[in-house]
Amino acid sequence: MVAIDYVRCSYLGLDNHPHIVDGAIVAIEEYGALHWSCARTRLNFALIGALEERLSQLFRAHIITYSTVMIANMGALPLIASGHLTGAQKPVMVFDRLAHASLAFHKPVVADETKVETISHNDLDALERICRKHPLVAYVCDGVYSMGGCAPIPELLHLQERYGLFLYIDDAHGISIFGDRGEGFARSQMPDVLGERTIIAASLGKGFGASGGMLMFGTSRQEALFRRYSIPHAFSASPNVAAVGAAIASAEIHASGELAARQHQLAERITFFDERVRTGQHGAPLPIRMFRIGNELEAISVAEHLLDDGFYTSATFFPTVARGQAGIRICLTASHDTNDLDRLCQRISRYMGDG
Repeated sequence: MVAIDYVRCSYLGLDNHPHIVDGAIVAIEEYGALHWSCARTRLNFALIGALEERLSQLFRAHIITYSTVMIANMGALPLIASGHLTGAQKPVMVFDRLAHASLAFHKPVVADETKVETISHNDLDALERICRKHPLVAYVCDGVYSMGGCAPIPELLHLQERYGLFLYIDDAHGISIFGDRGEGFARSQMPDVLGERTIIAASLGKGFGASGGMLMFGTSRQEALFRRYSIPHAFSASPNVAAVGAAIASAEIHASGELAARQHQLAERITFFDERVRTGQHGAPLPIRMFRIGNELEAISVAEHLLDDGFYTSATFFPTVARGQAGIRICLTASHDTNDLDRLCQRISRYMGDG
């Protein structure tokens, strides 16, 4: 059976781009190896330094790359909690309740260093109350949430200006699809200089189309601290050679006119979908759409029917979403054919009772 994929997160359709595939192959052929099996702090290929320099220029930040975003988060959150980035003062770490599992997973480790609190999704009033109560607060959230929706970046920057709020934003789903250089949902809304109170994590997969993760820092001091004390950086290997070569090739695409063209194609498909199906994300410039069903077994059944119709979608249920909030997730990409997308919308409307 042939099915059209609406599951993967290659929002710009770059993951099978010939230039990116060639970049991976060229890197392997040049170095004669797939992986450097040594901690990167001891010895490494020059190619990883070239990638980090190119990304730093592209996204106007100091950048360190990692093999995955989760590993980047693992190294970052305990360091923030330790106070080494905030003048030896440990912040209260506040997590958004819907922060991705790759962030929430580290709460117990962070709690060994400092106080941890969790607030309702995008609850700025609760966050401000905590800021008023404590001299230093760090907020951990997603830029674009994997189940739809986004962080209120301008409002968070206002709290940062008013209270010195430290922001740690995982923008894995927002990278590449926003910004003139694909700097992402969060970074594209921030000043040219990121500053000392913001760190952004992002994926080199998903919209970026390669493999791995990265952290964006505002200062060279932060970068130096992470290169010295971040556990994944000090004791683990860097992304493999193919991933680095692919990421360099993707960075070249990001610096070209092709990026804007693909961003425009994605925006067209998001509008196309919204004109035919209304979801809770209707009108948002984000590529993730969720239509809620409620019952978990019914959501699985609808996903199976859609697959029988030739559309591979994600049934989402607890613990990915709250109990009784099961549904179907649709990931839209620039490479989806509008005729196929129209047929999908017709099927969804039928299951939603709209047609």
